[in-house]
Amino acid sequence: MEKENKENKTALSAEIRALRDKLLGQQQLLRAKGLPVIVLVEGWSAAGKGSLINELISGIDPRFYNVVSPQIVPEAQARYPFLHPYACAIPENGKIMFFDAGWMEDVVRKRLRRDITGEQYKTRVRSVNEFERQLRDGGYLLLKIFLDIDRKEQHERMRALRENYETEWRVTEDDLWQHREYKAFREAYDEFMEKTGETIPWIRLDGSKRKAAVRDALRLITDSIDRGVEQGRYVGEPFKEKFPLIPMPKLADVDLSPALEDEEYRRELKKLQKRLKQLHNVIYRKRIPVILCYEGWDAAGKGGNIRRIARPLDPRGFDVIPIASPLPHELARQFLWRFWTRLPRSGHVCIFDRTWYGRVMVERLEGYCAEADWKRAYNEINEFERQLTDDWGAVVLKFWIHIDQDTQLARFTDRQNTPEKQWKLTEEDWRNREKWPLYEAAVDEMLEKTSTENAPWYIIESNDKKYARIKTLRIVVEALERACEEHITRGL
Repeated sequence: MEKENKENKTALSAEIRALRDKLLGQQQLLRAKGLPVIVLVEGWSAAGKGSLINELISGIDPRFYNVVSPQIVPEAQARYPFLHPYACAIPENGKIMFFDAGWMEDVVRKRLRRDITGEQYKTRVRSVNEFERQLRDGGYLLLKIFLDIDRKEQHERMRALRENYETEWRVTEDDLWQHREYKAFREAYDEFMEKTGETIPWIRLDGSKRKAAVRDALRLITDSIDRGVEQGRYVGEPFKEKFPLIPMPKLADVDLSPALEDEEYRRELKKLQKRLKQLHNVIYRKRIPVILCYEGWDAAGKGGNIRRIARPLDPRGFDVIPIASPLPHELARQFLWRFWTRLPRSGHVCIFDRTWYGRVMVERLEGYCAEADWKRAYNEINEFERQLTDDWGAVVLKFWIHIDQDTQLARFTDRQNTPEKQWKLTEEDWRNREKWPLYEAAVDEMLEKTSTENAPWYIIESNDKKYARIKTLRIVVEALERACEEHITRGL
């Protein structure tokens, strides 16, 4: 590759200074417009990714950017979905995030090491495309840079690093392996960029021309911010993909009469909790992640239902996550962020008391998000849950705890008249009750569009709380038994 001459370097330095000044000024515009920016810098080992990022950030306010270098965790040691470190690191509105390598390097290296199968590779490419599209549709400005050098240039740089005592540590065995397998990596990088470049295009920069690469990267970032500020945050239209859906009844058609006698309830509760305790040990040993999602009417009995599930579990291996209205720093990110950050490790159980489905219920009905946002969310949620189940192997079960309006009124009245229960009843509960028909229509649409084969919804009849608890326990136990059996069948 052609080297930069002295005259070019002088001119480039002047351009770089001007672009740095421009980027510094743009930071305030980003803050004012609430535009979040992600810059993903991928490329060859020794191509200068770290140096490039250092040049990009050297002139901007450190309060409004962050740099993340996600570790590529060996597949055998991974305890979270592979997108987890990237989804958890996305910036707040108005800030810039620089990734020093990311999901591309993760997928390509594991594919070439055969840590993942061909099918897993396809699944991860699909997940990357979904993740990037969701970021774009949620208003993020995502820029993807690939820093390119040829094999000879890489060899020279690695040799220089290894010959210096102070820098030899920077060349790892993985870097040397990449150099030996340069052709295979070249083909894999090209293929990955081809398969993931339709929604957000990849920008290749010539890493052998260091100053030109800095200039081109700064120009890319500042030009993109100019367009983003001028056009405003991008709001994506609903993206429709056909998922294998399970037909669900309308809430009004559900028979709420099932009930259990006390003796049968106690007998079944003891049996099912004993079995759940045994299964908890098995899923921990086999590292099967379990996510239980609870939604339902106010006073439907979610809390008591959750307690009967949690009671037999080892407290070191589960969490109950109550989800309230999003806090300011949560509202300032893509809506799934606060759930990515709360996922359990593999082998653990996470019980969500309220979930990401707030986007298509309370946020929809109370006007907390735009119409395009909640309409787009059905597909985004299905994609998110598929990433949890298909790529990660999680068991995802979703429960709608269902009662009728008369039962809700009776329970509200009981809470109001019982001093030790009054804290459970709020003015918001009464307001929501007045909107029952609107919520019922929203729930019906939610059940219809998001009860997938991989993450099904279960309507739990809860006019009789005892019946509801036993039904939920039975569903959980049977699902975990199936998951453990499938794990054994696949030889895992």
